[in-house]
This record gives sequence, C-alpha cells and structure tokens, in this order.
Amino acid sequence: MQILFFATIREITKEKEMRWTAPAPTLGDLLRDLSARYGPAFQRWVLEGGELGKVSLILINGQDARHRGGINAPLTPDDTVAIFPAIAGG
Repeated sequence: MQILFFATIREITKEKEMRWTAPAPTLGDLLRDLSARYGPAFQRWVLEGGELGKVSLILINGQDARHRGGINAPLTPDDTVAIFPAIAGG
C-alpha cells in the first residue's frame, strides 16, 4: 500500500511517501499502526476518540475516507492512502 504525507503531516513523519507492507485490513488499523510508528503528534492529526480526526483529510484512492466507511474503510495492498492536514481558509 502506498502512503502519501502532505504539509504538516509530512513534517511529523519526515517522509513524503512510503510503501506499507504490514497487514492493515481497515483504515483504523493502518492509522493505529502509523500512530505507533510516528508517535502522539501524528496520532493527534489522524485519530480522535477512536474515530477519524477532524483536523485531517484522508483519501483512499482519491476518495474521502469518510465516504468509504471512515475508520472501518476496508483497505487492500493496492490502495493509495493520502493524509492531508485540514486547511482553513477565509
């Protein structure tokens, strides 16, 4: 699975992208594993009370993860997951 990191998330991970080979049947599994790898600063962006965090946008193959089942969205090894910090504008 290809994981892409953007903006502030990239600053935390120190990586632009990575290939994830560990089993991750759902988005929640992946985010918990990534949080264990990158620590509390990463976790604050992606998870909130066991659900997707509100301060990030996560896309699975270009589709908003919230519309694919959120934390329970199924993943396959061929998927691309992109993690963006939410951007406020005005």
